[in-house]
Amino acid sequence: MNSNMNLSEEENKNRNQEKSKKSERSSRNELDSIFEELEQKVFTLLKNELHKYKKILSPDYPECSEVKDEEDQCSFREEVLKITLHVLKKMNQTDLANKLQTKLVSVYQKNLKTKLIEKYREINEGISQPGSSVLLDQIYTELYITQGSSGDVNNEHEVRQIETTSRRPTTQEKPIKCKDLFKDMSIRTVLTKGVAGIGKTVSVQKFILDWAEGKANQDVLFMFPLPFRELNLMKEKHLSLMELLHYFFPEFNRIKPINCNTYKIIFIFDGLDECRLPLNFQNNDDMWDVTESASVDVLLTNLIKGNLLPSALLWITSRPAAANQIPPECVAQVTEVRGFSNPQKEEYFRKRFSDENLASKIIKHMKSSRSLYIMCHIPVFCWISASVLERMLGEAEGGEIPKTLTQMFIHFLIFQIKHKEQKYHGKCDPDPHQTRETILALGKLAFQQLGKGNLIFYEEDLRECGIDVREVSVYSGVCTQIFREEFGLHLGKVFSFVHLSVQEFLAALFAFICFISKKPTEQQTNDLSDLFTKSMSDFLRSAVDKALQSENGHLDLFLRFLLGLSLESNQTLLRDLLTQTGSSSHSKEETVEYIKEKIRKDPSPEKSINLFHCLNELNDHSLVQEVQTYQTKIESYISYVCYDTTAYSKRFGSGCLRGTSLSPAQWSALVFVLLNSVEDLEEFNLSKYYGSDECLLKLLPVVKESRRAE
Repeated sequence: MNSNMNLSEEENKNRNQEKSKKSERSSRNELDSIFEELEQKVFTLLKNELHKYKKILSPDYPECSEVKDEEDQCSFREEVLKITLHVLKKMNQTDLANKLQTKLVSVYQKNLKTKLIEKYREINEGISQPGSSVLLDQIYTELYITQGSSGDVNNEHEVRQIETTSRRPTTQEKPIKCKDLFKDMSIRTVLTKGVAGIGKTVSVQKFILDWAEGKANQDVLFMFPLPFRELNLMKEKHLSLMELLHYFFPEFNRIKPINCNTYKIIFIFDGLDECRLPLNFQNNDDMWDVTESASVDVLLTNLIKGNLLPSALLWITSRPAAANQIPPECVAQVTEVRGFSNPQKEEYFRKRFSDENLASKIIKHMKSSRSLYIMCHIPVFCWISASVLERMLGEAEGGEIPKTLTQMFIHFLIFQIKHKEQKYHGKCDPDPHQTRETILALGKLAFQQLGKGNLIFYEEDLRECGIDVREVSVYSGVCTQIFREEFGLHLGKVFSFVHLSVQEFLAALFAFICFISKKPTEQQTNDLSDLFTKSMSDFLRSAVDKALQSENGHLDLFLRFLLGLSLESNQTLLRDLLTQTGSSSHSKEETVEYIKEKIRKDPSPEKSINLFHCLNELNDHSLVQEVQTYQTKIESYISYVCYDTTAYSKRFGSGCLRGTSLSPAQWSALVFVLLNSVEDLEEFNLSKYYGSDECLLKLLPVVKESRRAE
């Protein structure tokens, strides 16, 4: 019985094994069948895709025809394209692979160009405001841009830099046009420096528009503008470089197979000085994969270092003081936007006004004031001046024509406020109380952010100054051309003043009003935080001291405005708008004498020059006139009060100072007069002057700024 049972178990086991084998054979056959069918289908799909690629690459294939079908391609087709491009390159057919990829993405390029044309074809001078824009090409004036720089980081106040570059000899400089920035194939990263309002962003706009309209750089496949003011709003994001691009340009979600290292692609990072990311080049982790996620700061540092997309081209713009955030080894070429040359200043005003007579009047007046004419190197200041002088010289308004910076900015503020009231409320005179509250709110923002070095503000900055973000339109409405509210491409609002000088003027106005109203500001955050408990004379003297203590001159223009506002005549202009401003009963002569004492102590040439500009804001020209008394032989000399020092500077080269002993203050006045001549010194013959070491040191700034010196 046991043997029968064993036999039965053996039979069952054999039967089970046979069933298992049959099942395996069946599964194998089924899998073979499935893969035979799959192979056929894949082969058919591959054949169809390859046939389409062949058709696209044929010489008679029309541009962009059927390319839109690629927008709907499945992930399989994307992988097929990757494989095709990979195999073509392995076959040493790189040119063919590039041509295929370019044709496939041409529709994306076309869509991008359309989007960029729509965004950049118009320009708003001063501020973005519906209905106020004009075509960029209609008003664009070519800016003077040079290759290279001194190699030093210039941290001086930007007005100091303007005053230097406006006199700098141009014979040794190599100009360059924006469209040629990447003409040299060896250049990957260009860093363009320029002071605030000099035209960097407008140059970027023109560069992008010319590409989008097919006028320049047509060898570039894509341009991706990524302003720092918008990247700031993504500082908390964690994403890959491709995801960052897709965020700003959603239409590019379907071009994942594009190898950005193969094509000429330009990333444009405008406004490095506005960047609030740490840009920690030393401590950020290195990364090489564009699909790997990281913080935006890490993505940017690796892109700039060349770890990510090493073949991509980068254009970065910055104010000079912020340019050192980029390591020198990461920059292949440095360029500098100098703004308008003297001929370009005139060209701007003549383009700005169709009335040739009015344009000529404005140009003549600006030339009569050297300090104003120097500032016209900045396009935004040209616009500010045009806004003021159009009304005054066009006889729409009366009053004394502004000759100083303070006067120009006071009139600018008055005109903008009156314009708003007339446009939106039909009133000739604004509400003084509302105007005062608005100006104080904006002034506080300007004052606090100036101390932090910020030109661009976000909602949290406004809240810190007590400005209700929900009512910010009130502020931008009252000063429609002063404070602006912008919308990023996708990321909310940013705020700014139209120019650094406007921010400095409002900061000075805020500090002055707070002082004479006996209402010290709260939470002081800048270098003038300890000035508000003194008398007016002490207040201004302390401001002078603070400015002189600043090595880089960052309080220079603030000081000029503050002193200008101390004049009763300027306060009278403002009193029509700002009631209850208090009274300044100090003696102007005390402040003038204090500044002269500082000049007699022989500070650096740069500080002396600013102190002379301060005297000009106080309408005092006595030191310059003292120099005149030593020059009885120079009948053509006209005092600095008229700013016509051309003839004087030319005759100074004839040796009339030889043997003359000048005091330190008079030497400073002499240097100031020479450096502020309307015409550049073609040749400066130092040997004709009194030949002492002291003389050489005193006149060294003039020698440096002359075209030729002997």
